[in-house]
Amino acid sequence: MSYADHIFINMCKDIIENGTSTEGEKVRPKWEDGTSAYTIKQFGVVNRYDLSKEFPALTLRRTAIKSCTDEMLWIWQQKSNNINDLHSHVWDEWADETGSIGKAYGYQMGVKHQYKEGMMDQVDRVIYDLKNNPYSRRIMTNIYVHADLHEMHLYPCAYSMTFNVTKKPGQDKLVLNAILNQRSQDILAAITGMCVSMRCLCICWLRYVICRWENWCMSLRMPIFMTDIFRW
Repeated sequence: MSYADHIFINMCKDIIENGTSTEGEKVRPKWEDGTSAYTIKQFGVVNRYDLSKEFPALTLRRTAIKSCTDEMLWIWQQKSNNINDLHSHVWDEWADETGSIGKAYGYQMGVKHQYKEGMMDQVDRVIYDLKNNPYSRRIMTNIYVHADLHEMHLYPCAYSMTFNVTKKPGQDKLVLNAILNQRSQDILAAITGMCVSMRCLCICWLRYVICRWENWCMSLRMPIFMTDIFRW
């Protein structure tokens, strides 16, 4: 098994043994028959991966590597919010008749903001700072924009990333580290859905692309902070 497998198994055990139930409480999710979809959940779970040792793909079941790559490019490169630009069907249930998921994910990445260096969207800002200010503590993205939530068909689950650059003693190459923040996580969909594995692999691919482009080393550290992680 991979190290990512062990993390996943331990996380599932922790939820089952120590999680709290929402049964009987007022919850938003519903099953198809209209009944409340209760969960067993844990708050504030942190998974840490070392990308210098392993690409954190789960091997317990099939992992959709191509779909992860496609989604990463859909959000970060195309900056799209339309499923017609995506090859997988993960987002279909949140799309309207035109294929749009509203002002979510890729849409927010493409919104330009005024900086003292000029107009840039969030992706361009990250790339600019990694190239020009690699040791900055301000290299981050945030797509949980409260002003636009009412126009999103799905509130962002993985909503923020923070990038950090370090250098190993005695080496010239810079090392790219990153943190992914998630507000919510369906753990039992964690291999094939919008989930721990999917998000983790998307971000790993993103950082791999950046490191190859800049000729940097892959990061030693990649924590994923999950606020509310649950099983149905």
